[in-house]
Amino acid sequence: MDGKTVRGARRADGTQVHLPAAMTGTGLVIAQREVGCKTNEITVFRPMLAPLDLTDIVVTFDALHSPTAHARFLVEEKQAHYIAVIKGNQPLLHQYLKQLPWREVPLMDKTRATAHGRDEIRRVKTATVTRGLGFPHAVQAVQIVRRRRVIATGKVTLERVYAVTDLAAEHADAREIAHRVREHWGIENKIHHVRDTTFAEDASHVRTGTAPRAMAALRNLAIGALRLTGCGNIAAGLRKHSRDATRPLTTLGIT
Repeated sequence: MDGKTVRGARRADGTQVHLPAAMTGTGLVIAQREVGCKTNEITVFRPMLAPLDLTDIVVTFDALHSPTAHARFLVEEKQAHYIAVIKGNQPLLHQYLKQLPWREVPLMDKTRATAHGRDEIRRVKTATVTRGLGFPHAVQAVQIVRRRRVIATGKVTLERVYAVTDLAAEHADAREIAHRVREHWGIENKIHHVRDTTFAEDASHVRTGTAPRAMAALRNLAIGALRLTGCGNIAAGLRKHSRDATRPLTTLGIT
C-alpha cells in the first residue's frame, strides 16, 4: 500500500488530491481511496482494505501506516501478515531497532538494480527478537541498507531502513522479506512512475469534484489491463493499442 498525490489537481480550497492505493505484486491496483482535505493517509488504511480478502496475504506499508492498530487489524481481523517500515513516527521502536547488534548478524541477502538513472545495492539482515519490540505480533526485525549512486553525477547516498514483521523466520527468511520489500518499493515504478511519465498525470488539470480520482482509476485500469496481457512496457502497449480501434475492446474483453 502506498499513496500518490495528483500534483496538477487542486480542490476548490486549494488542497491537493492524494490517492492511496493497494497494489498486488504483479502491478495491479485492487483498491484506491481519496484522502479527505482535512485528514491524512492513515484514516483510509482500514476502510480501503476492509472489503478485500487478505487471508494469508502479506501486506507491506511504509512508516506512515505503522500505527499498532493497523497491525492488529491485519493480523486479528483480516488474518493477514504484514511487513511494516519503522521510522521516526515510532521513535522508541525505531531507536530500539537501530541499537540491535546488527554487526553480529550475517548478511543474508544482497541485490543490485539499475533504474531511472540510479544504481542501487540493497543489503538485508533479519533477526528473530523474542522481547523488546512492543509492536503487535512482531517476531522479526529487519535492517535494509540501501546504497544509491546517481549514474550521471556519481553522487552516492547511504540509507538504513528498519522494519518489523509478524512472519517468523521459518515462514519468511531474509531473502523472502527482501523480495517483498522490493515489491513494495516497486509501486513507484509499476504504478506511480507510469502514471506520471506515460499518462502525464501530474500535468493534468482535471480538478472538478471526483474527476481526478476517476481519471486515476481509469489509468490504473489501463495499466492493469495491459499487464494482464503480458505487456511489460506500458507506453509501448498503449501505442500498439492506439493503432487498432478494436484492440482495446479485445483486451478489455468487450465484444
